[in-house]
Amino acid sequence: MSEYLDRPNRIPWPPILLALALAGAYAGRAALSVAALGPAQTMAGFAVAGAGIGLIGWAFVTFGVARANILPHRAADRLITSGPFAWSRNPIYLGEVVVLAGLALAWSSLAPALAALGLGVAVNKLAIEREEAHLDARFGDAWRDYAATVRRWGVF
Repeated sequence: MSEYLDRPNRIPWPPILLALALAGAYAGRAALSVAALGPAQTMAGFAVAGAGIGLIGWAFVTFGVARANILPHRAADRLITSGPFAWSRNPIYLGEVVVLAGLALAWSSLAPALAALGLGVAVNKLAIEREEAHLDARFGDAWRDYAATVRRWGVF
């Protein structure tokens, strides 16, 4: 039996990491600002951030429709492969990184871009790797078949 059978983590890392990334992005935005290209850039950045929020919302709705546990430190009770999960195994985390990338563009700052990179690396190590081990332990071949056909981040 895998050590991850009962739950992927004891600490709910994803929301903690997101809060830290957003705080760092906001705190560093002025210090790491770059030349703005104008209002179109700001609007485009907020549109990208909005798309990230939309992806997160779609994933939450998909969890709700499936009546599945969404808490990252609790056991998965269903393997969800529909909605945004049909093309990304982690659409919520992907959406969070997209939000930060959009803020980097909207704020003309490198801080949110660096926060997006840090969030991606940290969530991969502290959440995704453990969640995937948990899903493998709980769902076996169904998980392995899904993981073989759907990429972790959708594009990578």
